Amino acid sequence: MQVIELSYPLSLSRAAGPEAGQVMAIGDFDGVHLGHREVIRKAVETAKQRRVPVSVMTFHPHPREVLGQGRYTHYLSPLEDKLDAFRELGIDYVYLVHFNLAFSQVTAEQFVTEMLLPLGLDTVVVGFDFAFGHQARGNADTLCEWAKGQFVVEVVRPFHLDGEKVSSTLIRRCLEDGHVDHARQLLGRHYQLSGTVIHGDARGRTIGFPTANLQLNGAYVIPVNGVYAVQVNLDGVRYGGVMNLGTKPTFSDGSLVRTFEVHIFDFNQMIYGAKLLVELVSYIRPERKFGSIDELVAQIHLDVETAKGILLRLT
Repeated sequence: MQVIELSYPLSLSRAAGPEAGQVMAIGDFDGVHLGHREVIRKAVETAKQRRVPVSVMTFHPHPREVLGQGRYTHYLSPLEDKLDAFRELGIDYVYLVHFNLAFSQVTAEQFVTEMLLPLGLDTVVVGFDFAFGHQARGNADTLCEWAKGQFVVEVVRPFHLDGEKVSSTLIRRCLEDGHVDHARQLLGRHYQLSGTVIHGDARGRTIGFPTANLQLNGAYVIPVNGVYAVQVNLDGVRYGGVMNLGTKPTFSDGSLVRTFEVHIFDFNQMIYGAKLLVELVSYIRPERKFGSIDELVAQIHLDVETAKGILLRLT
């Protein structure tokens, strides 16, 4: 998969692209959830029928982050994760458009005539609610109008699961409420966090539960504080584990800094500096302050057994 970075105004030398006649899916695709995957699946399917490459055009940073709308300073899929998902879905080219305040002023018609038409596209695939251009005045209908027959526009209907429209906003809400099982259904996979193992206070090892302390590798949407059953991928090997996400109130001096501590089952290697991919399988309980170390250790034993039972049902 080749990533091609674009900015406005488009350079003609770069606009020619690696191949003309592509089928392109366009969208923000934060989370690459089931609804997004339906749009991308349609693009892949159409490209196979046309026997042409398939591409994705997406925007970074997220337009809402640049425009200060909502809480889009954190992502369900930071850029590297999103690119990994595109690669797994069989995309040939990713057009990564740099979104800034100047680009936010580009009209919908300018976007089509000055950003899309020069790429020589065969087909553009978008979701039913696709909006673009200054003040989001462009939609699927105007996209067809301004294409002037130079490319075909295919619009994908909304994706519903159990009568509920799948959306990034809904998934964010699920994570904030601790409903990671529901988030998994909407994403089509477990929600995951990527991080590098850093040195912590080593307290877990002293009480019999050594942990890998993570520094996240991206600006992720952080779920609610609590204890989770997790699956951990380290160098292509998957392990079961339990993660505490929060401020460690039993030991805290009042700090509100959130930490990510993962106890990996049946594992005793030193992995400082290693990259872990942590999949949140199930929310076990909220984080709370314990009256003593012994009380905390007893609860951790229960959490471990609960997590092992949850993970066993996945096999």
